[in-house]
Amino acid sequence: MVTLVFLGRLAGQAGGATRQLPAPLDWAGLLGALDTVLAAQIASDRVRLALNGALLADKTQLQAGDGDEVALLPPVSGG
Repeated sequence: MVTLVFLGRLAGQAGGATRQLPAPLDWAGLLGALDTVLAAQIASDRVRLALNGALLADKTQLQAGDGDEVALLPPVSGG
C-alpha cells in the first residue's frame, strides 16, 4: 500500500489527513483515485508532491511502491 498524506487545507478537502491506496501508484493512478475537485487541485502547479520526504521536480513522474509515502503540499500562505 501507498500512504497519501494530505497537508494543510488539502486534509480538510480530502476528508482526512491520510489515505491508503494500492501500490504501485503513478500520477494517473493518483488522480484517478481522488474525486474530480480534489484531483484538479492536486494537478495545479501550486501543489507540490513529495515521495518519501523528497520533493519531486515533476510530480507527473510519480512512481510509488509498496510502503512508500506520498505527501501533497498545498501552497503556503503567510502573513
